[in-house]
Amino acid sequence: MQALDRYVYPHRLLHWLVAGAVLLSLASGLTLGFLGFDGTVDLIGKTLTNVLYASHKTLGVLILLLMTLRVITRLTFVVPDYMPPLNRFERVASATVHHLLYLALIVMPLIGWTATASGGFPVEFFFWQLPGFIDKDEQLSEQLFMLHGWLGWTILGLVVLHVTGAMFHWKIKRDNVMKRMSLFD
Repeated sequence: MQALDRYVYPHRLLHWLVAGAVLLSLASGLTLGFLGFDGTVDLIGKTLTNVLYASHKTLGVLILLLMTLRVITRLTFVVPDYMPPLNRFERVASATVHHLLYLALIVMPLIGWTATASGGFPVEFFFWQLPGFIDKDEQLSEQLFMLHGWLGWTILGLVVLHVTGAMFHWKIKRDNVMKRMSLFD
């Protein structure tokens, strides 16, 4: 495959880093969402629960940073053409899912950041505490956390659609779509 038939390496690397961070974030978010703080403490103890919350926040900030870099690489470098070209349905479905994923993966951490800060909780990135940028407002925090949860389910649905499309192209159509984002030759 020629270099112009695939995304530039930095964009491909960012894709897979975001994918890993999103999967870990969804797993930790679903755990915390289903069990809540007290349920998680009952299951794994307070120390590990705090680590899980801090890790989830770190992953959110990391996703925001990585997605910012992805937008930059997407705008800076040529987007390779599909070879063979996609049919109209595939083009519309692909563009829709990709644009919604980009939007959701940028908005989601910002909502989580704001929900956390307005709840009076620390916004953590690894071992650093980041500024909250907003005063404590428990009602706003509750609404934002609810939106954060719904957006998590939306992202999960978009990821399923994205992976299903990728698997369709890889295993059924056997075209070059998967090679465009592959880290390996």
